[in-house]
Amino acid sequence: MCGIVGAVAQRDIVPILLEGLKRLEYRGYDSCGIAVHADGQLRRARSTERVAELQAQVEKDAIDGFTGIAHTRWATHGAPATHNAHPHFSGQSKGSARIALVHNGIIENHDDLRSELQAAGYVFESQTDTEVVAHLVDHLYAGDLFEAVQQATRRLTGAYAIAVFCGDEPHRVVGARHGSPLVVGRGVNENFLASDALALAGTTDQIVYLEDGDVVDLQLGRIWVVDMDGRPVEREVHTVHVHTGAAELGPYRHYMQKEIFEQPRAVSDTLQDIESITPELFGDGAYKVFKEIDNVLILACGTSYYAGLTARYWIESIAKIPVNVEIASEYRYRDSVPNPRTLVVTISQSGETADTLAALKHARGLGMQHTLTICNVATSAMVRECKLNYITRAGVEIGVASTKAFTTQLTALFLLTMALAQVKGKLSEEREADMLKSLRHLPVAIAAVLALEPQIMAWADRYASKEHALFLGRGMHYPIALEGALKLKEISYIHAEAYPAGELKHGPLALVTEAMPVVTIAPHDELLEKLKSNMQEVHARGGELYVFADADTKIVNSDGIHVIRMPENYGKLSPILHTIPLQLLAYHTAVARGTDVDKPRNLAKSVTVE
Repeated sequence: MCGIVGAVAQRDIVPILLEGLKRLEYRGYDSCGIAVHADGQLRRARSTERVAELQAQVEKDAIDGFTGIAHTRWATHGAPATHNAHPHFSGQSKGSARIALVHNGIIENHDDLRSELQAAGYVFESQTDTEVVAHLVDHLYAGDLFEAVQQATRRLTGAYAIAVFCGDEPHRVVGARHGSPLVVGRGVNENFLASDALALAGTTDQIVYLEDGDVVDLQLGRIWVVDMDGRPVEREVHTVHVHTGAAELGPYRHYMQKEIFEQPRAVSDTLQDIESITPELFGDGAYKVFKEIDNVLILACGTSYYAGLTARYWIESIAKIPVNVEIASEYRYRDSVPNPRTLVVTISQSGETADTLAALKHARGLGMQHTLTICNVATSAMVRECKLNYITRAGVEIGVASTKAFTTQLTALFLLTMALAQVKGKLSEEREADMLKSLRHLPVAIAAVLALEPQIMAWADRYASKEHALFLGRGMHYPIALEGALKLKEISYIHAEAYPAGELKHGPLALVTEAMPVVTIAPHDELLEKLKSNMQEVHARGGELYVFADADTKIVNSDGIHVIRMPENYGKLSPILHTIPLQLLAYHTAVARGTDVDKPRNLAKSVTVE
């Protein structure tokens, strides 16, 4: 979702701002812009195209400067249009605007503030809540930008990260955050702001993570931070080496395709050559926590939620611990019954998902203090908020539709299952050895599934003309069916739904016609014969079945039943393998339909607002 980059330096910072925006493109956006302090005036360029077009506009207009801010916007208030794009300007000084501001998040009291500012004479040019903040800062400005931003943030309700500079104060950028991430990059006689450390890769590796309520004053040789009470605070400087190699597309057509094929490596890296299972894989003190807890609460959104649903089958089956899985955006708005002996597990690719962070804080507020996160970003807010963690090693994921982040989350959750089972006395040494052997073989098994791509491409050509699809799974493969349907709808814009196959006769069977392809996940497990009966219900009504079947299921190609055979049965880890062909089916269907695979409409990679 929205990205921020800011800089104050003694060199032209426009290339740094533009490069930062390019690094944040993977989050998703529908407009972008840049503003700089140049020759005593504020200059700006904005676009509803990609950052490359903004760069061409900047070069054409010869925009440069030593102080500036830039932004990628995902529309919330106001349509994706140039007049709604950031940065927003306010006030007049020396013949040009005085205040330039960019903002991530949502200001919930913007209507009241807008009315107040209109009464004070401010004219609004956009429909955004962000322009309200720009005018508010200008209204409160009395010669000290840092003081004006502090006063302004006290008036704001909602989530925000902002960066602002003033035409009257060259070589100064002020930032503030509450509920939305913002980091400071420290340089030599230059300093930077960003919503993600990735934006500053190659510019600085000295990163300060701001806390909720912080306001930061950046000048050439100074970083000054105050907390929500206005007290000066020291925030630790971290050396962060951000790997940027994933930004290279290489021989692949899209980042999503590249990331699908990176999964053997990503899973291997996530396993980290683990020789044995110990609770300490999840942090110091994990044994004591795992010993004390008697149930698990998983909080997540989207694809991560489906990872949590899969983990419920594993944890309850292997570790014999009850598990609840909650959609994070819903959990904190309902009355629930807290248990202080609960392990609260959050799952997030970015570690900045606003709904999941809020749900985590809500759970803690109810007295549940045992917290653990499965996350792909070691420096994220989620990791800092939780006592225990396991960092997946998926690497940077550019495509909006998650692939390698999902399979590495599943890998980490299986390790968590084993660790819990061990502490609870449910995992023998022999069974642990067998499971570890299967985990180590997993990258090879995934590579074998990827070899099915040509067969899946043939199916995708048939799917491209469809407008609806049904996905079926049973047991621990039902969440994988949900994930497969989500992938297809996200990037191909085909309406897709997933059901437990046993639910067909309770309603979804009414939808089945020859025009409704039915994707079926058919592992050779204890539910196989039940699943075959469900498939016959579809076949008898003229439905077309597309079945990903384990080799020994005895499901064969026939009229109306199309089968792709999986290379091997993989037992409890089968959900991870069956995820891969569903990713490829969604990807190649989207390619055949000509959609923007890596940046599907209306979606963002990292959802940092509620």
